[in-house]
Amino acid sequence: MTQDKGKNDTYRPVVFRDRSAGYAFLTRSTAESNETIEWDDGETYPLVDVEISSESHPFYTGRARVVDSEGQVAKFERRFGDQTPPPPSPG
Repeated sequence: MTQDKGKNDTYRPVVFRDRSAGYAFLTRSTAESNETIEWDDGETYPLVDVEISSESHPFYTGRARVVDSEGQVAKFERRFGDQTPPPPSPG
């Protein structure tokens, strides 16, 4: 696979910031951004805000949402009750 002529994506240092976790990391990317941020090293880099990263995703953090299975069963029983089918009629 070759890059198209005239498309000059710049692979450069970029800061990605996870707004929900208050976490940012510096990596290299071709992502475009109009925002910038001054990093710990004193340099200014393009800033890309993301909704979720490994710092906030439940799969990576181990902080999965607790499912109230007992409450769901009780809700189901209240809604549908005992709906056992009637015995077959003789005949």
